[in-house]
Amino acid sequence: MDIDKELLLIKEKDGFKKDFSVLISMMDYARFTTLADLKDVTQEEIDYRYGGEFNSIAMLLAHLAAIEKVFQKLTFEEMNDDEINNYADTLEPAVGLGAEAFTIKGKPVEFYLEELASIRKITKEKFASLDESWLYRETDWWFERKGNNFFKWFHVFEDEINHRGQIRLIRKLYAKEKET
Repeated sequence: MDIDKELLLIKEKDGFKKDFSVLISMMDYARFTTLADLKDVTQEEIDYRYGGEFNSIAMLLAHLAAIEKVFQKLTFEEMNDDEINNYADTLEPAVGLGAEAFTIKGKPVEFYLEELASIRKITKEKFASLDESWLYRETDWWFERKGNNFFKWFHVFEDEINHRGQIRLIRKLYAKEKET
């Protein structure tokens, strides 16, 4: 895996304002580590569900893509709660990862990686066009509290980090099951 020489530096990036550069630096590192954890993954591993009832790697990758799409709509288009919920419904079963998400299978890892890359490209293009004040725009958010766009995008890669941990666990459980 090719490692960007500036991967471990949180600093200004060409084409981005300072605060967007900070955010993108963290998002890029989170994505790099997710991709590293998918090295040499097999189709069987992608679709494997521990005990036949837990999330698969395919489900988690589809979820990461869907969540970033939702947050693009939420923050770039400033949809209201009803609009964003209706849009999120169009991305099911990947958003909610309920029982219906068990149908997410059979596609190679490259399918998910290409989707994640194309969605991230849109995010970065939009970030490059925005003023930094956009990051600090506050709206009603969770728990009857305000949230700003910076936090919302932090949540996108924080969600990825959490699910990356699940991907690591799934791969370990798969390997252990294959040993027995």
